[in-house]
Amino acid sequence: MRWSQILGFSKECSHDKVPLDAEYYYCPDCGELIENQWYLVRCASCGLKEIATVKNGEVVPLDNFCHNCGGREYTVERLEKIDCININYAVLLKAIVKNEAEEYSQSWVDAIQTSGYIPKLLQ
Repeated sequence: MRWSQILGFSKECSHDKVPLDAEYYYCPDCGELIENQWYLVRCASCGLKEIATVKNGEVVPLDNFCHNCGGREYTVERLEKIDCININYAVLLKAIVKNEAEEYSQSWVDAIQTSGYIPKLLQ
């Protein structure tokens, strides 16, 4: 936690009111569409589940080594849904969903071809 968040100077929304069980949800504080993304960390050697944490926006294991085999390599996998078995190992990232595709349509009236036409507003 940063000092700005502790003292209340942060202007970024932390989306605390977004429920954990919803896949997509609009944040009631900022109005953004939020996607709950669950990640699980496993040892690359033996496949044991490690307790995950987020450091600088990256999902990493809490410990620097595997307690089963001593390996330092790990893999991060994304879970579709969280269940009661993985809840103690998984970590949640709340990502803002960007809507890049804005569709709109326009209609034009050619003044030369429709010389006697005067557009009117619809009622």
